[in-house]
Amino acid sequence: MKPHDALSDPAFLALASDGVMTGATGSYEKLLGDLAGVYLDDDAYQEAVASFGAERLAYRVEVNQLDEGAGALIIGTSTVLPGRVGDEFAMTRGHLHVKADRAELYYCISGRGVMLMDTVAGDSRAIQMTPGEAVHVPGHWVHRSVNVGDEPLVTLFCYGADAGQDYQIIADAGGMVQLVVTDGQDGWTTTPNPRHVGYRGAAA
Repeated sequence: MKPHDALSDPAFLALASDGVMTGATGSYEKLLGDLAGVYLDDDAYQEAVASFGAERLAYRVEVNQLDEGAGALIIGTSTVLPGRVGDEFAMTRGHLHVKADRAELYYCISGRGVMLMDTVAGDSRAIQMTPGEAVHVPGHWVHRSVNVGDEPLVTLFCYGADAGQDYQIIADAGGMVQLVVTDGQDGWTTTPNPRHVGYRGAAA
């Protein structure tokens, strides 16, 4: 813990509709080529890479973090570009927090998205987000953002700085319990993921 005279200064943050955060202390990008194995239809994924290039931006994250450890926050924006791979909509890799009891808030700034969530035991939820709407993801829920619209999905997120992120748990399970796919018209629906084999840590 910092001594009193080494406290961090408060930060001013401004959030633009394109996900740019004034006051960010860091950022990272995920490219189309980074998402191998994320989508069910690997042939469609390889076609997308061939068509658009492995260096095409898939999503961008900007964060503000003043401190580390218990009590500190990570605040950021996630910008997921639109598109589909096969029948699936564009999405993030998703994660469970390493400290699994840590919750997270997602607030939709622009675009149209779905927060896809699973428990390790196999319960699954999909909640749509449009501007002005938020999803409170409780602890112990695996979660990922899915862009089901035709413009970038921009969300504000906030979680404890000591939470950590376990991305591998989804890969080890063969993906999440459900897939978010087109309904064949202008909307979305969910369908069971035939590749899902269960999450590690689930009761036998």
